[in-house]
Amino acid sequence: MKSALRIACSRSHLQQVRDFVRTYLSHRQLPEVAVNQIVLAIDEVVANFIIHANGEDETQFLDLKLDFKEKELNVEIADHGNTIYLPGPHQTPNLRDYIQQGRKGGMGMTLVNRLMDKVEFFTRGNHTVCHLSKHLA
Repeated sequence: MKSALRIACSRSHLQQVRDFVRTYLSHRQLPEVAVNQIVLAIDEVVANFIIHANGEDETQFLDLKLDFKEKELNVEIADHGNTIYLPGPHQTPNLRDYIQQGRKGGMGMTLVNRLMDKVEFFTRGNHTVCHLSKHLA
């Protein structure tokens, strides 16, 4: 079953995204911990698109599509902004260094990569797309 949501690029829409994903997943027989992990991963990617790719420009928008079939959740987040947002190759940051430096932020994509089975960023035309997938037993 597929479902889609379009939002303007504003942090004020993040709760709407979380509610949309949680509602979509509530119709499946999934453990609450799996639902929470998926909601967190999608929230992080959407927040990155809103903040880093679009500078919270509410004239820009994101499309979120969810598709669940045969125990596989596929998520597509498409950016329709004016810039291409392709995070560099995933590198696991040194947590001890982060703590010693008192850094905040920069761990989100590490978390997403741990929570989801597959994380891909690519371009489609002049838009950036993130594809996330997770196998759910």
